[in-house]
Amino acid sequence: MELTVLGHPIYCYTGGKAFDAAKPTVVFIHGVLNDHSVWGLQSRYLANHGWNVLAIDLPGHCRSGGEAPASVEDAAEFVGALLDAAGVQRAALVGHSWGSLIALEAASRLKDRITHLVLVGTAYPMKVSPQLLDDALHRPEKAIHAITVFSWSTLAPPPSVLGPGTWIWGASKALARRVLASNAKANVFHRGFQACDSYANGEQAIAQVTCPVLFVLGAADQMTHPKAAQPLVQAAREAGKAVQVRQLPVGHNQMSEAPEATLEALKDFLRT
Repeated sequence: MELTVLGHPIYCYTGGKAFDAAKPTVVFIHGVLNDHSVWGLQSRYLANHGWNVLAIDLPGHCRSGGEAPASVEDAAEFVGALLDAAGVQRAALVGHSWGSLIALEAASRLKDRITHLVLVGTAYPMKVSPQLLDDALHRPEKAIHAITVFSWSTLAPPPSVLGPGTWIWGASKALARRVLASNAKANVFHRGFQACDSYANGEQAIAQVTCPVLFVLGAADQMTHPKAAQPLVQAAREAGKAVQVRQLPVGHNQMSEAPEATLEALKDFLRT
């Protein structure tokens, strides 16, 4: 499905189902050098079990037009405009990595319009090493290799996500290259990492969220270590939020390395 958001075409994968604004809606937000496809199992299941799904390509990424967000705040503003364009008054937000920061900031701004907030592979602050930032800008192939090494804890995905025999490292690198090449005007790799690195509103944002919050963390995550999520978890609890934490025995790509467990966490949480 394509929506016009802030004057630009935005691609939203709906899980193969027609969008019905009367149904509850969940918006999936990807991370750096990813697109809507990383939510394959989760988006398809929910679309077939009573939910509208909007698994988006962020602006300036792959099938979506517009300027690629230069900050978490810019991307959060886009999320609000997306809901308006879709005619959706209330929605759940699910974000991975950079997308988790976008979802967090959007939820803090949209208040009661957000029914549930799911932060997958999150951390705060989400600092990026100066070397990786520089490589993303000047030596992207080297940086793609580095994040592939740090992101995955397995070499083969479960059959329910990419299919038996998939070379998970090769598929991950191919997606990253495709996303990077999709925007000839901006380096979305460096821009996304810079947005993560510079975001400084996490604790204030979590205090302003009005909905329940689920953290889905990877015990073997070397990109956003589960310890790095604890400031947000603690801030949410201190602010009196309803907080759930699921830690899975995988790396940074929870949706692909533990697709069923990630889906079960989502299903249980969205029932609340």
